[in-house]
Amino acid sequence: MQSQLDDAGGLRHLVTLEGLARDLLTAILDRAESYRRLPGQPAYEGRELAGVTVANLFFEPSTRTRASFDLAARRLGAQVVNLDMHSSSRAKGETMLDTIYTLEAMNADVFVIRDSEAGLPEYLIDHVAPHVSVISAGEAHLSHPTQGLLDVMTIRSHKRPFAGLKVAIVGDIRHSRVARSTARALATLGTTDLRVVAPESLLPAEGEFRGAQRFTRIEDGIAGADVVMMLRIQKERMAESAALDDAAYFRSYGLTAARLRLAAPDALVMHPGPMNRGVEISSDVADGPNSVIREQVNNGVAVRMAVLAAITATLTRHRRPL
Repeated sequence: MQSQLDDAGGLRHLVTLEGLARDLLTAILDRAESYRRLPGQPAYEGRELAGVTVANLFFEPSTRTRASFDLAARRLGAQVVNLDMHSSSRAKGETMLDTIYTLEAMNADVFVIRDSEAGLPEYLIDHVAPHVSVISAGEAHLSHPTQGLLDVMTIRSHKRPFAGLKVAIVGDIRHSRVARSTARALATLGTTDLRVVAPESLLPAEGEFRGAQRFTRIEDGIAGADVVMMLRIQKERMAESAALDDAAYFRSYGLTAARLRLAAPDALVMHPGPMNRGVEISSDVADGPNSVIREQVNNGVAVRMAVLAAITATLTRHRRPL
């Protein structure tokens, strides 16, 4: 895979947080803070992406990520193309690369791609034109870099520094691209106490999540935690999904008010969505005073604005003159 950075160290693509320096992540988060607007405040209106065309290509269902990339690009002045990939030429047999080349010929500059095929974003950045960028909006079970960034932005708003934080990620870790990207961002920013909590069948493979403690009881995993992030069971990625019982899972692993009391008193409750209330989290916790779940959604727009702005600044060095 080509570097995600150009020769001057600017962010050209974003397909993984692996290998990105702390200073770069911090710069993106700082820029995102400048874009953040609270619900009810006027949205940011800028021209950082004026003349840039962003194409959103989502081959898997999405609400939060797709909508926030759309809003992020428009609020920075970009032209946006949202393609219904289920009725696109790819459904007729066209390769993904030919789809990209077709859109490149229409002067698309940035491709935001979600796909279930592992390795696709890396493949594309090896083949796109020098003035074109690729952003992963979710790659199989492997990576979701902007989600990882918005998660650490949310944590940073309430808890500093990252060193010393106790963070528990609970649920379907094995199939979660969110867990992988958030864990990578946390490690880069200095978090050393990471716990992954799940039934044995949903824990990651041995060797993944280096340095993380592994727990099969939620009570043990969230004890004293400063942050508790819940994940849904991704039945669409499981052959054994029919054997999973939602009610039994909630009894053993659902985050209830009683279980939350085992964490730190001011623990943050997080969830990347979509939530299954009564399966991985109770409604009183999801809507309770410790919850920052809606804040995560709000931060998602700001983070994606920051990523698009950073990439566009790099692209200007590679665009052809008129």
